Amino acid sequence: MNPANTAAWKNLAKLAAQDVSSLAELTKQPTLDILELSGCQFDFGKQRLNQEILTGLIELSEECEVFAHRDKMLNGEAINNSEDRAVLHTALRQGANVVSPDIANAVQDVQRRMATIAEAVRNGTWLGYTNKPITDVVHIGIGGSHLGPELVVRALADDGKRSSNLKIHFAANIDGHDLFAILPQLNPEKTLFIIASKSFTTLETQVNAQSARSWFLERTCSPDGIAKHFVAITTNIGEAESFGLAEENLLPMWDWVGGRYSLWSAVGLPIMIAIGVSGFEELLAGARSADRHFAETQAQTNIPLLSALLATWNYNFLGAGSLAVLTYDERLALLPDYLQQLEMESNGKSVTRDGDAVGIHTMPILWGGTGTRGQHAYHQLLHQGTRAFTADFILVASDDLDQAEHHNWLAANALAQSQAMAIGYDAPANQPYRQVPGNRPTSTILIDELGPRQLGALLAVYEHKVFCQGVVWNINSFDQWGVELGKMLAEPIYETLSGQQDHKQDLATQRLIETIQYKTP
Repeated sequence: MNPANTAAWKNLAKLAAQDVSSLAELTKQPTLDILELSGCQFDFGKQRLNQEILTGLIELSEECEVFAHRDKMLNGEAINNSEDRAVLHTALRQGANVVSPDIANAVQDVQRRMATIAEAVRNGTWLGYTNKPITDVVHIGIGGSHLGPELVVRALADDGKRSSNLKIHFAANIDGHDLFAILPQLNPEKTLFIIASKSFTTLETQVNAQSARSWFLERTCSPDGIAKHFVAITTNIGEAESFGLAEENLLPMWDWVGGRYSLWSAVGLPIMIAIGVSGFEELLAGARSADRHFAETQAQTNIPLLSALLATWNYNFLGAGSLAVLTYDERLALLPDYLQQLEMESNGKSVTRDGDAVGIHTMPILWGGTGTRGQHAYHQLLHQGTRAFTADFILVASDDLDQAEHHNWLAANALAQSQAMAIGYDAPANQPYRQVPGNRPTSTILIDELGPRQLGALLAVYEHKVFCQGVVWNINSFDQWGVELGKMLAEPIYETLSGQQDHKQDLATQRLIETIQYKTP
């Protein structure tokens, strides 16, 4: 159904048209308590929310049958209707799903094979073609086969309890400056490449993998050595074997796991190499706790559902056109990038599950960065600009750096920024340029310490938030047909640029092609 036609939506529109209490008043007695899950505290106390609005939002979720759709997903129904696929990334965590024994056994088998590879690389028993241990790992992927693993590795690899001496690199962009900035740092005798591509034909991954293969062969003159220096995560076994990969070094992907939900699968091999098998198991355990919470907790305290409903309130009723993800921990610098794909690729849709125009705004622009860097850049716009927005503040309560002054100032700035966005500043009449209106809704997520369990729970909560949001908007969160158009259009342009075949283009594009050709030596 069109959510705008529900009684709950119409009621919320009336509530939004009324004079909602200011955050300066609402923060004195927040409507929602802080909610805890696996070492993550979710505070919605700075949302423009009262009990009447909260009740209306929960009624909206009931009319849209969010929990009924949740159960369909967890039971393995083909809720990705445009591709006729089930959506079972939670089966990778083996938590709340009711899945077949075949799927559970397949997941466990792949995790055992991942563990064998990861432990051999970590303990030095994986030897290259000259019998030297691996010192560098290069993960080649794009999108969902890259963003999640790099985020988790960057966030957790320096954990002294789990980290190894291995250097893990990531190459995703087809821009040669990405891969070819890494290769000069490597010794081919001590380097392991991981190629993550479900089809083994994804353009960026294919080009980078072929370049890495050529680089390796030019320096080793050993085609047989490829089998000891390349691992692949793919469904296209034949193409991977033609590449020169050994069968035992091929890990499968499944069509019931979308790319942006795949870090829990074999795509997470660089994570397991970085933080060890036990660390990866903790990551899965954190996500599993979020799965069970989502499956078993009532609406009033269900963290993913509340996150989605508050997002609906902010986007569709209060006019917020963007979501800023503000991470007050340098280790989480890549979280906004990861969430950009998770949320915008999932819910950036204009057509309903039934093929009709959606008729309402869906996912806004998600962006962000780290504090306190951003305070000296875009926070000026957040405090005194004219655009409506909402923000997620994410900070860590405790770390092991033993730098109390740094840590306390970081936390103080995070809390102060969210406070300023809520209550603003009433400037003197003769200094209007100092006026800060406030009344900007934000959420704060406080992580007790940044470990695998906490990070796993956090990322899974965001996954389930995306699902709930898609159900409310009546869109399919698990396809991405808009991404395919650019790929299709790029091929004839490439053929023209490379002189293979001349294709007619619109005048605006054609003159740019000709300019590039003229400028290329």
